Amino acid sequence: MLITLCYLYLWVRWGRRPAALVRTMVQRLRASRCSFTFCGAAARPQGARVCMSHRGRVFCVGESQSIDDLNKWALFLVSPFILETEHVAFVTESIWVQGENLQRPSSSSETIVKWSDCCLPLACRPGEPYRLIAKASVDDFSKLGVAFLEDRLQMANGLVPQKIVSVYLQDSALKELKDQAANEPARIQWRSPESSVEGEPEPDVMENVGKDDPKVLGAESTQGKGGTSQGESAGEPSELCHLHLSSCHKCLELEKITIESVKFASAENIPDLPYDPRGSLEGVADATCLEREGRRIKFMGKAPNILIYVGCDSREAQDRFQQVWSVLADCVDPDSYTLYHLPGQSALRDPWADNCLLLVIASRESIPEDLHQKFMAYLSQGGKVLGLCSPFTFAGFQVTRKDALQDTVQNLVFSKADQSQVKLNVLSSGCVYDERPGERLSLGKLWGHLENEDRDKLVVQVPFGTRGGEAVLCQVYLELPPSSSIVQTPEDFNLLKSSNSGRYEVLKEILTALGLSCDVKQVPALTPLHLLWATEEIRDPLMQWLGKHVGPEGILKSSKLSLKFVPSYTSEIEITPTAIPVLTDMDAFSSENFDLEIYRQNLQTRQLGKILLFAEVTSTTMNLLDGLMFEMPQEMGLIAIAGRQTQGKGRGRNAWLSPPGCALCTLLVSIPLRSQLGQRIPFVQHLMSLAVVEAVRSVPGYQDINLRVKWPNDIYYSGLMKLGGVLVNSTLMGETFYILIGCGFNVTNSNPTICINDLIAEYNKEHGADLKPLRADYLIARTVTRLEQLIDTFQNKGPNGVLPLYYKYWVHSAQQVRLGSADGPKVWVVGLDDSGFLQVHQEDGQVVTVHPDGNSFDMMRNLLVPKQH
Repeated sequence: MLITLCYLYLWVRWGRRPAALVRTMVQRLRASRCSFTFCGAAARPQGARVCMSHRGRVFCVGESQSIDDLNKWALFLVSPFILETEHVAFVTESIWVQGENLQRPSSSSETIVKWSDCCLPLACRPGEPYRLIAKASVDDFSKLGVAFLEDRLQMANGLVPQKIVSVYLQDSALKELKDQAANEPARIQWRSPESSVEGEPEPDVMENVGKDDPKVLGAESTQGKGGTSQGESAGEPSELCHLHLSSCHKCLELEKITIESVKFASAENIPDLPYDPRGSLEGVADATCLEREGRRIKFMGKAPNILIYVGCDSREAQDRFQQVWSVLADCVDPDSYTLYHLPGQSALRDPWADNCLLLVIASRESIPEDLHQKFMAYLSQGGKVLGLCSPFTFAGFQVTRKDALQDTVQNLVFSKADQSQVKLNVLSSGCVYDERPGERLSLGKLWGHLENEDRDKLVVQVPFGTRGGEAVLCQVYLELPPSSSIVQTPEDFNLLKSSNSGRYEVLKEILTALGLSCDVKQVPALTPLHLLWATEEIRDPLMQWLGKHVGPEGILKSSKLSLKFVPSYTSEIEITPTAIPVLTDMDAFSSENFDLEIYRQNLQTRQLGKILLFAEVTSTTMNLLDGLMFEMPQEMGLIAIAGRQTQGKGRGRNAWLSPPGCALCTLLVSIPLRSQLGQRIPFVQHLMSLAVVEAVRSVPGYQDINLRVKWPNDIYYSGLMKLGGVLVNSTLMGETFYILIGCGFNVTNSNPTICINDLIAEYNKEHGADLKPLRADYLIARTVTRLEQLIDTFQNKGPNGVLPLYYKYWVHSAQQVRLGSADGPKVWVVGLDDSGFLQVHQEDGQVVTVHPDGNSFDMMRNLLVPKQH
């Protein structure tokens, strides 16, 4: 009766405002230890009273429900189970739904509520249904419930919520948890809510934006108040882990896999650790777009990778790879694509198909059956294939050898997509394409035949499947220049040379038909560095230091480059990747890509990012600090920033595309060995990734921009597409780690994948908002500021100080993965261990740490349970 009267009172007062009704009811009745349930009408708990009904779902109040045995749950946190009075603990039951069957909001005007943005997960119980214990404030719990009722609640990784019910935790269970935590400290160690760095930004921190263009956030000048980041770095912790770099196998493995290199220069003369020469190339298969300013913006798509398969590992195959790589690099936009070798074993084992825009098959040998099946599966999923003088074929075609044509110059007639023709001299492989008897084939618009009596087909375009897969197959040596060794006579050379521009025209036409851009841009020339400072107070100490350490000719040398400090630049000064002039006259500095005043106003640090080396164009920022990192005093806070890189580095030997519009920087950070973070250096990459996301989402109004972190070092749009990454090099000298943190993320450039301003434009379109686009200089300053704050928190509180915020933004909540291979056992991701590795919940209930298998495409695939040492 009391519940009914309260309901009627609230309904009269609040009318049809469900959020206010639910929130007020929860506030009024939770002291009576009722349980609040949001579920389908048919699943209403027995005896519960329905307070609200909407679209076949109900909000009801019933008897208290409790959890008295937490041993069956995989714990994320321990002490947070002791809830603050203003928080509600609840269980969410969900099921997995495949992408095509996933329900969408009934109207684009309905605001999606993301489950992970409104609560902190505490424990999970995988299975069907998948159960999560979480905590939230009364307001957020009510917000989740109303979003569930209105079918606007979204969970990650294909989970669809079916029921939300508030619960109480028995004292006996909490005591058992405390005892368990004391005896098993290696379990998933996420701790108290006080350690979270969530919340509103500190007053006066990061509030200044800049000048000149009010349409861009970060370009409207306001005078800053000079706030500084809060918190001092902690001293030595009372109990240190063993030195992970010398005695912990797990940490050695994580360093090797997720950090490019770790070097040592200590008295013990520890040798270099090996590094994994392979990296990650993330992406997904589907593609959706929206129109903005007359161009297409990709919100789902594949990583911009062209993979080249040349067969077995032989000297001939290596030469063929170089030939194919060279001609493709001349044809495609270097700011939009990267080209990689796809070895046979990797093609069979690794998850490359989701990360490949174009597969080039240039093997002269027959394709093994198991590999042929892999290539056909890629085509069936919408993949694109270019065959270059390969026996690979399908769909009713067969390759027929004609010895008279082998390695001879022939006249080719090539029909383009617009039905125009190109006639040119080509070098024939000696094979032609024939239709198998009785086959009637549907061909594309591109095709090429010889001007002979048989009109032999040497180029065919073949659609495949229902998802847009297609291949262009060639028996013409389009990859070989006229100077190739197989060209037999001077006459042949002259004929091929006269048609060389036609060869490129044909190849570009084929690549364009397969969806690539061949708008080749000239690689820009390298530019001088500018020496800049963020505060005037640091100018005099900097100049004094330079006067003592720079040689008589103004040169400072290191193992990787030579920096020559000069007041101004003249054309006589040569600029190379290893010899760069540094201009010291800051008054003469100006740049379209970097506004120093905006950077200064938004950098709110004690130490980091105070001294800048800026280049409009450089090879890679990772090398610029090499000669200064061990010499310059730590309090000067070095950072290198570039408008563009010509040889950007990814993890291992991967490339990082760096077109204009990226935020590109390398930051020097020093960490005491005997500190919380010094004992867990792999966490540096996690902190930097988190700092980038926070730099955007902590701006007032931008908190719902769907920017997230992907373990271990990537920045993603939702869980769909990569738009940034982090690269870390660390060197131990004595008792200090000197760490170079390289970071690149797309701010204004929609290519090669997607950028932050695309996300803002899409958010404005969906929500009728008017958020301004962001600037790279603004976000770099905010990222460095946030990183210093996160490091301070980590040093004071360890991993537990930052993990709740990390989990709020990561893409792996309740993610299902398989161990070992695509057919391996199914497990659920539950978090990170104390060393930064992923932990998963197995079907037998065990929580174990897993390692990447080293594949170069997706570190979340083929995870391995390491052997015990």
